[in-house]
Formats: sequence, C-alpha cells, structure tokens
Amino acid sequence: MRRSRIAAAITAAVLFAAVGVILAVTTPWHPIPEHVPGGSVAADPALDFTPAEIERSRAFDAALNPPAYARFVLGLALVLLLGLTPLGSRLIAWTTARVRRWPLRVVGAALVLTAVLRLARLPFSIWSESVLRRYGLSTQSWPEWLVDQAKSLGVTWAIWSIALVLLYGLLRRFPRYWWTGAAAGGFALVLAVSFAYPVVVEPVFNKFHSLPAGKLRTDLLAMAERDGVPVEDVLVADASRRTTALNAYVSGFGSTRRIVVYDTLLKSPPERIESIVAHELGHAKHKDVLHGTLIGALGVAGAVCLLQLLMTSPGLRRRAQAGESLADPRSVALLLALVTVASTLGGPVQNLISRHIEARADAHALDLTRDPETFVTMQHELSVRNISDLRPDALEYLLWVSHPAGPERIAMARSWARQNHMPEPSPLTRR
Repeated sequence: MRRSRIAAAITAAVLFAAVGVILAVTTPWHPIPEHVPGGSVAADPALDFTPAEIERSRAFDAALNPPAYARFVLGLALVLLLGLTPLGSRLIAWTTARVRRWPLRVVGAALVLTAVLRLARLPFSIWSESVLRRYGLSTQSWPEWLVDQAKSLGVTWAIWSIALVLLYGLLRRFPRYWWTGAAAGGFALVLAVSFAYPVVVEPVFNKFHSLPAGKLRTDLLAMAERDGVPVEDVLVADASRRTTALNAYVSGFGSTRRIVVYDTLLKSPPERIESIVAHELGHAKHKDVLHGTLIGALGVAGAVCLLQLLMTSPGLRRRAQAGESLADPRSVALLLALVTVASTLGGPVQNLISRHIEARADAHALDLTRDPETFVTMQHELSVRNISDLRPDALEYLLWVSHPAGPERIAMARSWARQNHMPEPSPLTRR
C-alpha cells in the first residue's frame, strides 16, 4: 500500500504541474497588446450606464447575494458534515440496507446524497428565483421551475452514478492500484460528457429549431465561414420560456458544432447579434471548449491520484466510519466531500482563467467585425437586460465571476479602437 501511495502522490504532482504549466503558457493574459497609443482605457460604469442602471445593478446584486452565499455555505458545510463524520455513512447504510448488489448500493448512495444536498439548498434556490422574478428576469411558473430542478437533479445523479459505479468497480477489482485505471477513466469520462452534452443534456432543458432562412441566418453562416469556423447549423433556443436574459453560444465539436442564439436575442438589431456571435466564434476558433475539456480531464486525473492518498488515510476513514474496505459504498459520502473541497478550491483559478479567455473572445469579435461601436452598444444591452454586476467586489470575482464585467469589456473595445487607429466609441451617457 505504501508503494501505491507514493506512486499516486508522484503521479498527482506530475499531472498538476503539467496543468499549471499549460495554463501559464496558453492562457491569453493580454488579449490585446499591452501598449496602446494614448494608454489603455480604464473601466468606468458612469461613462456608459445611467445612474438608474447602475443603481438597479447594485440593488439586484445586493438582493441576489444573500441566498447565493447562504446556498454556497450551507452546501459546503452539509457535504463536509456528511463526509467527514459518521452521519453520511450511517445514512447510506440505513437507506441501502435492503440492497444486496454493490452497484445498486453505490447508485442508491449517489441518489440519496445528491437528493439530500439539493433539498437542503432548495429554500435558498427558491429565494434566488423569487429575486429573479421580482426583477423580471425569470419568466417560468413555479411548476415549470420545479420541473427544471428535478431535471437538473436527474442529470447530476446520472453522471455521479456512472462515475461512481465505474470507480467502485475498479476499487473492488484492483484494491491497490485502482487509481491508475480511475485516473484514465476520469480523463475519458470528462471528454465523453463534454462531447455528449450538446446532443444529450442541452435538449433536456431547451427546445431548439433551426433559424429560418433569411438575411440573419445567411450573414451568421457567412461570418463563420469567413472566420474559418465550420458550423453545421444556426439554432434558436426557446430561452424565453425561462428568462428574459440575452445570450448566444457555439456548441459542440465537428459535426455537432452549431451556433445557438436565445430567442430573446432575436429582437436585438442584427449587427448586435453578429457582434455577440462573433465573440462565440472566437471560442470555437481558439478551440476553447476542447482546450478547457482537456485541461479539466488532466485535472480530474490528478485529483483521482490525490484521492488515493486521502481515501486511504486511516484518520479520515475512521472519522467518517467509511468501512474497512475502500470499496465499501458507505465511503461515497467521504468521496463526495473530498471532491467538493477540491472543486471549491479550484473554482477561483477556473474563474481567473475564464475571464482572460472571455476577453480574448471579445478581442476576436472586434477583429472579426471591425465594429467597436456596435460591440459597445451590445455589451451595454447585455449588461442592462441581464442586470449584470457592473462593479463586482473581490469575493465575487473569486467565487462567481467567470466573465469580465460589462464596463471592462467596453473599456477594452475602446482600447482596441485606439490600438487599431479607429474612431473610439464615445460614452453612451453623453450622446
């Protein structure tokens, strides 16, 4: 066992070091040149947002933060309570006592734990939903919202069940070196989920139809062709049944790649739609989804190796009463707690990298459209319609913020215009 722990530690260190080096080298830390003629433009919400818009953003953020932080803290505390004390193992033992086959016990443990965690956080999710309704962002009825919650729980449970059955099968078959197969399996599972998500999971939550033939469809496909990004179709998602927010994205790989626009976005001027789609084409052009998937898969493989060290810790297992064998389904609660801690610690790093990747996609949109004026008005419309936080604080940046704030994106567009010797968009509040 000692050799296995040493080998797992070395493998984890190598994989995490590889992830760190790749991120340091490939992250677009400066999406536009650092030296801009006349200096880079500083972000200032007051230049483009009225006092009423700024106040509405602040009030919405203040209303949404309490349930968001409460849900986050409660969820983390509960998963640690279940995983690091005997409570979780006893709950699994009690709810699966009549189940004899180990795969069904593992699936049952996944169902019980995911359901308990979702139900515990449900009051705060309802609180958040009520805030969205009060500010006009949510268009769902409560029954429709509950159906979506049930769908989300079902998807979460299905993914966890598949992963856990495979993992515990390896634990039973190879008790000493299970982590080698689990690391490779985790890598493959992340890739499989990423490829399957657009065609398996997305249709669970939205209905899609092809954008009818017309100038907008022709222009979007022509822009993708001009950008060298193969796109199979332009789809419209029925987002309006859930929200008034605006969005678009490029989804899938190869033959499944398609431009997807919210039906709420179709009411915007065509040039603004092209601006936001150009941003999404930037992600496809730089293979951001594929790159992120591969990095995530490497990170998961490293985390599995690290799990070998933690799951075989006598102190942790004794505290959690996870059973003598690693393959005991009662240890699922401990495993879930360790995975949650790892993902929580990795979240701020993911957000930091994501913000720079999103900024590069913004720069790509500007390069493709050569229209900073429309980019600025589009970012203003997105921020106002989605009631985006115009001044996120340090903790919000750390925990939640995966995109640059609207004023930052607008400032970058003005810096891009200076860099490319084009007219700089004037402040929207002075027009």
